[in-house]
Amino acid sequence: MTERTLFGKPIVAGSATGKALVSKEPLSFWGGISPHTGEIIDRRLQRSGANVAGRIFVFPQGKGSSTSSATLMESIKTGVAPAAIINLNVDPILALGSIVSDELYHKAVPIVILAEKDFYSIKEDDHITIEPNGTVKVNT
Repeated sequence: MTERTLFGKPIVAGSATGKALVSKEPLSFWGGISPHTGEIIDRRLQRSGANVAGRIFVFPQGKGSSTSSATLMESIKTGVAPAAIINLNVDPILALGSIVSDELYHKAVPIVILAEKDFYSIKEDDHITIEPNGTVKVNT
């Protein structure tokens, strides 16, 4: 196993560890992910049918509805949220969902932004550890 360290920007600070689930497509949590199972339910997406629960979900950015905040919060409450999210661009809607969930349920999903080169270096099933300062350790 080789480990490399990437330095990202924490949008919602926190610690997480898990296997990467990688998508090349933007995704709306509202209508895109089941808040009861963690399954990607948007059948137009390449990763349709995959499950984000407990995974480090690596996707370029969120898209669409402000209801994505509520969907992320519900998935956190039901225990099927990603362990963490890594994006290329800040999605304030997802950040809001994680922050409000932390206030209401004392559970948040860490969200980290990586530079493009680092973002695209993460592969499916890489083992990832995220630290509160935005450090991302990738074991392949």
